[in-house]
Amino acid sequence: MPPDSESILSLIQQSLDDDKADRVVAIDLAGKTSIADFMVIATGNTVRQVGAMTQHLRERLKKAGLKGLSIEGEANGDWVLIDSGDVIVHLFRPEVRAFYNLEKLWGEALPESIDRASTVASA
Repeated sequence: MPPDSESILSLIQQSLDDDKADRVVAIDLAGKTSIADFMVIATGNTVRQVGAMTQHLRERLKKAGLKGLSIEGEANGDWVLIDSGDVIVHLFRPEVRAFYNLEKLWGEALPESIDRASTVASA
């Protein structure tokens, strides 16, 4: 049986923390949209770091029993989208994150999500 969305979120946050991702934000989407329960947004400072975070997340999610992961943008490394079903992850380089500003986009569409956004605490 695959893990629930909160377990997936925790696994993703731990992986990003281990990989020293910057400005990790989790937005609670439950009850606001049918696309996912959570959206995670994080920054990697280089294409190499974004690639490593992507690879590590893929390995951890598969090891946790998730099947059918969809990963887009890995070849470029500027913006990688990982769709694990209940949790969608956006990994950006800083300039690309600033340009698309997904936090603002989802914050305007879903006002309560900004109040409930959380950052990954350093271990």
